[in-house]
Amino acid sequence: MALSPGTRLGAYEILAPLGAGGMGEVYRARDARLGRDVAIKVLPSERAADPERRRRFEQEARSASALNHPNILTIHEIGSEGDTTYIAMELVEGRTVRELVAAEPVPTRKLLDLAAQIAEGLAKAHAAGIVHRDLKPENLMVSKDGYVKILDFGLAKLVEPLAQEASVMQTAAGSATEPGTVMGTAGYMSPEQAAGRPLDFHSDQFSFGSILYEMATGQRAFQRKTGAETLVAIMREEPPPIVQSSPKSPAPLRWIVERCLAKDPEDRYASTKDLARDLASVRDHLSETSSLDATAGIEPARARRSGWMLPAAAALAAGLAVGFLAREALVGRRADSPARFQRVTYQRGTVFSARLAPDGQTIVYGAAWEGRPLELFSTRTDSTESRPMGLPSADVLSISSSGEMAISIGRRYLTGFESTGTLARLPLGGGGAPRPILENVQDADWSPDGKTLAITHEVGNRLRVEYPIGKVLYTTSGWVSNVRVSPDGRLVAFIEHPERGDNDGFVKVVDTAGKVRLTGPYANTGLAWSPRGDEVWSSTPITATSLSGKSRVPWDSPGSNTLHDIARDGRILFSHYTPRREIVGVAAGEGRERNLTWLDWSFPSDISRDGKAVLIDEQNLIPIGIYLRKLDGSPAMRLGEGRSFALSPDGQWALIARKPASGELTLLPTGPGEPKQLPKSDIACQWASFFPDGRRILISGSEPNRGVRLFVCDLPNGKPRAITPEGVSSRLFHAISPDGKVVAATGPDRRIALYPIEPGEPRYVPGMDPEEVPIRWTDDGRSLYVWRSSAPPGRIDLVNVETGQRRLWKEFRPPDPAGVLQVGPIVITPDGSSYVYSYRRVQDELYLATGIR
Repeated sequence: MALSPGTRLGAYEILAPLGAGGMGEVYRARDARLGRDVAIKVLPSERAADPERRRRFEQEARSASALNHPNILTIHEIGSEGDTTYIAMELVEGRTVRELVAAEPVPTRKLLDLAAQIAEGLAKAHAAGIVHRDLKPENLMVSKDGYVKILDFGLAKLVEPLAQEASVMQTAAGSATEPGTVMGTAGYMSPEQAAGRPLDFHSDQFSFGSILYEMATGQRAFQRKTGAETLVAIMREEPPPIVQSSPKSPAPLRWIVERCLAKDPEDRYASTKDLARDLASVRDHLSETSSLDATAGIEPARARRSGWMLPAAAALAAGLAVGFLAREALVGRRADSPARFQRVTYQRGTVFSARLAPDGQTIVYGAAWEGRPLELFSTRTDSTESRPMGLPSADVLSISSSGEMAISIGRRYLTGFESTGTLARLPLGGGGAPRPILENVQDADWSPDGKTLAITHEVGNRLRVEYPIGKVLYTTSGWVSNVRVSPDGRLVAFIEHPERGDNDGFVKVVDTAGKVRLTGPYANTGLAWSPRGDEVWSSTPITATSLSGKSRVPWDSPGSNTLHDIARDGRILFSHYTPRREIVGVAAGEGRERNLTWLDWSFPSDISRDGKAVLIDEQNLIPIGIYLRKLDGSPAMRLGEGRSFALSPDGQWALIARKPASGELTLLPTGPGEPKQLPKSDIACQWASFFPDGRRILISGSEPNRGVRLFVCDLPNGKPRAITPEGVSSRLFHAISPDGKVVAATGPDRRIALYPIEPGEPRYVPGMDPEEVPIRWTDDGRSLYVWRSSAPPGRIDLVNVETGQRRLWKEFRPPDPAGVLQVGPIVITPDGSSYVYSYRRVQDELYLATGIR
């Protein structure tokens, strides 16, 4: 029965009709309590008459409303007035996607923006165990300012028979699907939905793919004369290729649609969050993906972890170069090897990456010499001189078979060994400025034909391998380095590091469909394919691994080596290094700095609140040694083994992990006492810290097959509970406010925000850069000590969390800058009276070796 203007339903006064459908009539209404306009949906009496069906519907609708996501329509209230059951919802002024598609073709950039929003909303619901079941253009509303709202979450259940609920995924209502039910809208159903089989979130992905197809082409993916014929087409047929109707659609978008429309649910996305990330990536890099389409060739088939602030270039070499008496002794020449070594570089500093050009005689490398910034150089195998290429702050990633370089512009450090920069293209011979391609790229490599690139970069706090750009082959909550394409272009090798900032990792190879073909040996830096493509060579030591998984060591030497490249004739380009890290600190009341280095790689994890002691990891020991050293310079005291995170507020305990990925945390006493093992969890811990009250800890880590997020655990026997969505990480040290109510963390959008410990919305810190690290709060809780992970000097600012105003607190400058690429980490007491900072000195020598087989 239609409602006339002036009719009251609870606190709502009906103003005017908005529309009608199978689920009931929708009206504009006025909320007298809050003075706002809302949308009221009046449910058909025949659907709401059954009390049990209405109860079950209300429970799921409330669950959907509790999702609290900007791309999901908010349900304010579910109520009844007499015999009328209604839902009060957010009022969105705008048009449905159906109206948008019918009016005009949707421009690609707008399509991608809308699609990414829809996928974000779906991902939020799916993570909560809620499946839409009736996703279609009519249920997607676009507001006047361009925001998408997904309508009718949970409403689909009302139209089902009670005995036949619609999802095998456990929903908030706790119901499961009974096979044999066909429900939804013909043309947007998934094959399993059309066949009456059990459903999960993959079904929504298929429906979403159908909508994307229609937005891109202006035509429905599956439309026949009758509903029955349409269902058969969904189950058995493929829609015409998008390129036929929309040849200018970016290839990555076409691949995403194809994956969503896979008949087998397992061939779609393992999580809708990954789908959302892919769409956001294509949207954010539309110009790059469009420019690469012209050279992409045939479309690929559908797709199926202790260092600190070290360079994540393909070399990532760290340490002090060792003096050598003779060339053979220098590189540890084996008696049974005909190997010969030619030195390439002679200055003091660090080599980031080095590559051989197609002519086999030209070498291009990125290096920071004599304390100067990173720069690109070239040399010849018959010369002892190198010449700068006029590209400051640039590093070489790859040189194509046609002589085009892929370079990293503005390469800068992130956490640990990770670095990032802007990927750009430049002819080897010069001739113009570099052409930027993509930001936030860690590594890249050309395909054998020089037309496409494989890359690794960060999207939403997850690292992924793409080949070509836009097509995701692999994703990890750790990080990835040294991406290299095989000589035949069919495989991509890389090093996966399970822990962010840690250089410990292992070799991995995937094919162009994303299938893992090899999980190989330990590796921490340097990777290249053998000329025949039958082995992947890695370091340290130099190790060759076949695709069957068999490994051998062609050559080893004292110290450490980083493999950079292998020429077609088998010559290898490598650098030799020996690592050393030092720490310097000032105790409260003292005016001079003191060197507090204990062994050769002293990593400061925390400083006591009284500023009298520093917690140190000696990371070159196996296993890592954990020490406590007083800032007066007295000898260090060994506490145990593992990786340390923090000192308790009273200084009596050190929070450590013997094996971070194991989910086991331990409290080590700093004085008399026995270690306390905390309950084991399934969280791979990346960092942890004490709350100011010392009764809880904050953990930044990830559960199996989940992204990194923050957890709180009560001591001593509490179970960790998640307090943020996936993609939120605390990037080290004391990020918890003095009152214990919020934590400064990095969100999926790479912005620094204050996340509440108890349920609530995060609040962005104004004036913060995504690459800055909040390392501690001031005692008054008003400001953060903020450190930027960049080249020396090490700069600390104080940033007011309310206003964003900042001022310089201190700069740290090593006396000899040669080979010092970065100052950090830095630990500070809340009052700033004591601090300890660390730096490492990197002095590499680049060599070209022949005869190593």
